[in-house]
Formats: sequence, C-alpha cells, structure tokens
Amino acid sequence: MNYYFTGLIILALTILALFVEPAYPRNEYLNDYGVRCGEMEVSTERRDTDYNYSDSNTHEDQYLRFTYRKYLGTDCKTAKENVAIKQQLELMKMCGRVNSNPSLANNSNFNLLVSKCRGVTPARDNTRPDDSQSLWDDMKDNYKKENPDVKLMNDKLIGPKKSKLKMPPKDYILPLPKPKENE
Repeated sequence: MNYYFTGLIILALTILALFVEPAYPRNEYLNDYGVRCGEMEVSTERRDTDYNYSDSNTHEDQYLRFTYRKYLGTDCKTAKENVAIKQQLELMKMCGRVNSNPSLANNSNFNLLVSKCRGVTPARDNTRPDDSQSLWDDMKDNYKKENPDVKLMNDKLIGPKKSKLKMPPKDYILPLPKPKENE
C-alpha cells in the first residue's frame, strides 16, 4: 500500500478543514437565493487493472483531482449586489415592526436585528382614507348611491339593516317543483 498517497490525502483534508465553515440554518427570505459563483471539488480515484500483458501482474493507479466549476450567467458581483438589495428591501419592510416594539430592544436574542433596524423609519402610506375603510368599500358605496335599485352580493354597507327574508322553521317541508308541460 502506498502510504505517501494516504498521507497526502490526510494532509489535504486537514488543510481543507481549516477553511470549511459549519452549516448554519438560514432564514428563507434572507438567504442568497441560490447565487453560486463557482464550486471547488476534490475527489480521489483508484483503478485496479489486472490485464497488464507485459509482466502479467496487477497494476493500480491512484488519482487526486481538483475541479473548479464556473457557472454561466450574471457575474458574481452583480448577483451578490442583487441579494444585498433583496435583503435590504426585506429589512426596510420589517423594520417598522421592529422599531415599534420596544421589547425587542431589551431582548438579547434580537440584538443584531435591532442594530440593523436602528435609524430606519418607514414611510407611511398616506393614501388610505381617514376612516380606515378600504378603497373597495368606498367605490361600492359610491356605486350604490348612484344605482339604488341594484342589489349587490354581500351588501352590508348600504341598504336596509334587516333582511326581509326569514329562515323557515326546522320542521318546514319545502314544496315540490312543478312538473314541466313537455314531459
């Protein structure tokens, strides 16, 4: 057995272990969205052949292979910038909730989130009506005022407060439909 090759593999794995980081769980909306710039791969191969015709004994080859793959598409700098923009947009959306909850600032589990949201003040949406009614409800009210004879589904905003229809009693027997003349 070739001990030099085994020692070389152990040395390579030891050096590789110095650069490897542990895998941590990621939040779905703060991840890198599958951005891959390239991959480095290390593999070993061993081939045993016993058909050497010159001396009729077995022959064994061992290979150590380093492979680097570069993916086509957007360059790494642009892809990483796009990921950073997506993360910043998500923080901008969520920082209003973080800053309005003072209990998060006192909880040590949220120190990083509070530090990222410090100083971010979300812009308020001033297009919403003062009575906090939705635009759809306003449009429906205006339509009902212009067309009072039209009955709309689920019309609770305008019209009579009580329905004229009453529920029949539980033991009420419904009449049978009238038979058709043609049959």
